[in-house]
Amino acid sequence: MGLNHGALVIGGGVAGMTAALAIADQGFDVHLVERSCELGGHARHVRSLPEGGSPQALLHDLFRRTIGHPRISVYLGTSVQAVNGFVGNFKTTLGANGSAVEVEHGVVVVATGADELKPTEYLYGEDPRVVTQVELEAEIDTGNANAKTVVMIQCVGSRDAEHPYCSRLCCAHAIRNALKMKELRPETDIFVLYRDVRTYGFRESLYTRARKAGIRFIRYEPERKPEVARHEERLRVTVYDPILQVQLAIDCDKVALSAAVVPLATSQDLGKLLKVPLNQDKYFLEAHLKLRPVEFATDGVFLCGLAHSPKGLDETLAQASATAARAATILSKESMPLEAAISHVVDANCDGCAYCIDPCPYKALTLIEYMRNGEIKKTVETNEALCKGCGVCQGTCPKQGIYIRNFRLDQLGAMVQAALEPIP
Repeated sequence: MGLNHGALVIGGGVAGMTAALAIADQGFDVHLVERSCELGGHARHVRSLPEGGSPQALLHDLFRRTIGHPRISVYLGTSVQAVNGFVGNFKTTLGANGSAVEVEHGVVVVATGADELKPTEYLYGEDPRVVTQVELEAEIDTGNANAKTVVMIQCVGSRDAEHPYCSRLCCAHAIRNALKMKELRPETDIFVLYRDVRTYGFRESLYTRARKAGIRFIRYEPERKPEVARHEERLRVTVYDPILQVQLAIDCDKVALSAAVVPLATSQDLGKLLKVPLNQDKYFLEAHLKLRPVEFATDGVFLCGLAHSPKGLDETLAQASATAARAATILSKESMPLEAAISHVVDANCDGCAYCIDPCPYKALTLIEYMRNGEIKKTVETNEALCKGCGVCQGTCPKQGIYIRNFRLDQLGAMVQAALEPIP
């Protein structure tokens, strides 16, 4: 069957823009949808990278190329309201400011990103001297980080009952900010209270540099979390050191919280529209961790960036490029081949009872009516592009009105009979 050669990219952050540009550069039209009123996503708040380079320069280049690309249509302040169709032939309704527009496309890329958790502990929101690492980075960038003593607390809102996963970015982000503060003001005392230091990959060199620079790391246990209180004109952080087995009290001018990366509250609604799953942490779940890492079980729908899981900018760029390459394998075709073993309706036996429709996991069956011999006939119709031949419909039909090609009951019976016959 024929297919549409356009793509819908949901999310205008670094992942979304990278995927959109990679697809558009191959000659395909792209509809880029961003729910906020500006592109950039979380990267707008990143001022430096562990491996060096300027994230703002990268972001500006992506923004310039995206806005100026003749094959990319950008929709700002827009949300996805409805999605219909299947791989190669999607129709999506986009809404903005009370109006709606329908776009047609062949594939979907989910790059909706994630949020930073707003802490509810350690006096955050009560005392302006308690900030998140993102807020501290902004202060460093504007030259307003002049504290003499800084305490950084890791794993705030992550690796707990509500968010049991590691946010992966926090350790490198904290150490990067600490090194920058040491560079600007070497006499600053910096303490990092951690559970485990997870500066994975080449970022491990950051941890080594930080220790050599005099940044002190103090481990704490989740059962005895640090406490922050106002003490005279300063802040006092108390923490139990399990190595020294003593309670430490650190008077400081600034407390920086490494807040968790959390999935968007709208992810579940978008997942229902696209018929794609979320994992137990409410991030979008790929079809297979190793074999299909950038696509969903729903054909024609792909994912990348923080919508998938917390990850660094380098990993986001790599995944977005992989997503675009995988999407192009569909967009570059003139037609989509159908599966051979899919459901087939036996019109003579089907009386339209519809027992097979609700159990179908791929929503490939539709109840229809038509005139036959002057009477209204009810039956079921199969969308061959959606059907995957799972056999649920055949198992639920009481009248043998639908079967999977090459797997009729008489064929299955013959297979069983052959298997039970003794070997001569």
